[in-house]
Amino acid sequence: MTQHIGIVCCSAEGASLCYRTICVEGAELLGPHAHPEVSMHTPSLADYVACLERGDLAGVGTLMLASANKLAKLGADFLICPDNTIHQAFATVAPRSPLPWLQIAEVVAKEAVDRGFRRLALTGTKWLVESDVYPEKLAAHGLAYERPDPVERKEINRIIMDELVTGIFKPDSIAYLQQTIERLKQAGCDAAILGCTEIPLIIDDTNSPLPTLDSTRLLARAALRRACASDGRLDRPTSNQGSMPA
Repeated sequence: MTQHIGIVCCSAEGASLCYRTICVEGAELLGPHAHPEVSMHTPSLADYVACLERGDLAGVGTLMLASANKLAKLGADFLICPDNTIHQAFATVAPRSPLPWLQIAEVVAKEAVDRGFRRLALTGTKWLVESDVYPEKLAAHGLAYERPDPVERKEINRIIMDELVTGIFKPDSIAYLQQTIERLKQAGCDAAILGCTEIPLIIDDTNSPLPTLDSTRLLARAALRRACASDGRLDRPTSNQGSMPA
């Protein structure tokens, strides 16, 4: 049997893309219409945003753990969170969690290494870009990175929080992200981390100035590999793991 995936959700659009990826791409490993069992839980997004705006990472962790406990009771075997920003609380959440997790930045960093990238453009919310979520994982893998400048961070954060999380996709916003990624390309980056789980809804390899590392789908695929490895469908479990033992 495959393992039961628990999704600790934050925003609807990013969580939906992660869920859909697991369900659709599960068929490639398991056969037509098949995918592992999946359960999802999310509190109100407003609760997470309130914590982030006041810098309350303990509060973020409390929300994540509440979801983790509910998913454990539903029978999940391991957890993922398709939201880069709230991974700021991951270090305090993982040791107290009832279940092991895959860590999103670790998954992305491993993919970057596998694809031979060296310097990455980091995009996402202002909270994510200014945090150590990605720098710590990238440094551990010998990877360099560039952040958007303060003006770009503010505008990208507005695009994410005012538009993308509510399902609004504007041509001007797409153009702004393309412009930012182009500038980071000129600064020496060879790939772009789509470090907000909604950014892949408007930016991908077809319209980005740089190859993309889609954190949402990469995490979903790592979860699929882990879930399917348990029933012998794969030769080995995924190496894209955070706190999950091999």
